[in-house]
Amino acid sequence: MKKVLFLIPNLMHGGAEKVLVNLVNNLDKSKFDVTVGTLFDCGENKADLLPDVHYYSVYKKQFRGNSHYFKLFSRRMLYKKFVKGNYDIAVSYLEGVTARAVSGCNDESINKVSWIHIEQKDKKTLAQSFRSYKECADAYNSFDLNVCVSYAVKEDFTSLIKLDTRCAVLYNTIENEKIKKLSKEPIEFIYDKEKINLTVVGKLAENKGCMRILKSLKRLKNSGVDVYTVTFLGIGSIENKMKKYVSDNDLSENVRLLGYKTNPYKYVSRSDALLCASYAEGFSTSATEAVIVGTPVLTVNVSGMAELIGESGCGVIVDNTDEKLYDMLKYYSDKKELLVSMRDNALNRAKIFSLEKTVKEVEDMLESL
Repeated sequence: MKKVLFLIPNLMHGGAEKVLVNLVNNLDKSKFDVTVGTLFDCGENKADLLPDVHYYSVYKKQFRGNSHYFKLFSRRMLYKKFVKGNYDIAVSYLEGVTARAVSGCNDESINKVSWIHIEQKDKKTLAQSFRSYKECADAYNSFDLNVCVSYAVKEDFTSLIKLDTRCAVLYNTIENEKIKKLSKEPIEFIYDKEKINLTVVGKLAENKGCMRILKSLKRLKNSGVDVYTVTFLGIGSIENKMKKYVSDNDLSENVRLLGYKTNPYKYVSRSDALLCASYAEGFSTSATEAVIVGTPVLTVNVSGMAELIGESGCGVIVDNTDEKLYDMLKYYSDKKELLVSMRDNALNRAKIFSLEKTVKEVEDMLESL
């Protein structure tokens, strides 16, 4: 049996945190003794860890300036500080500080893996948790394997750093049947069938494009197009900014801010489409989950969407600009029937992201090290 550590900053409400819990819960425990280590003991997803997954945290609470503080320590010192116990495989499940820490392991009997979840776009972003780009390049080249969640993420990652080690693509682990079951639970309101009901799932943050969704709604309304209701499921740093914009621009009948929901699927399954306006993604968990419950995806072009949607007809991808986002919403404002026609395509597309397939691919990877 191989002892495997997955190290991640926290288990809060992000997509990477959720899919990590999905993965570790479903790994074959007769083959793998699994531990999740977090830097900070916080997050809603922690409660979903099964009893047969070991867990520890380094700090009880997240503290301000931690990214700068951790740079005071060498990579080797961070490994000693963050890694509790002995393992055959140490995995940094998120780019950044945990990658820097795991790369500090100089025990050649321990296999090291890094997981890259999002496009970095430039060398400065890639190296922001490191002391320098050189240290960053040295760190990622010290891993036995770098895993990317989509081919687009891999293309981006390998364009920014010359790798002497292997780089593979493994899709996120999604619990299909659980999601389908939860999607049937009742919700606290009824969607207006005369409207086009869109749902946005994720952090309320600038990089998720929340404000440009609101600005598109205002622009449509000012032009006489008042057919959309957009439900946001999430919390984040710009929540108050969004509430003010909704209030100031008479959008209260068009926008719902419901906060973080442990079961977003029941809202998504009843929506006409999932909307993604992010400036960057890795392989969107919320979009994959939407497809699983038969909800089409309207999205700007971010990493992973071409792989998810492809030629399946389960969604629409437009260029990642404010204008193209607006044009897409304007186009579908009087074509709700086209969204309805995509639902069967979504259910068919979901078959390529089965729980069994994605878990087996990770197990094969771990056993091959």
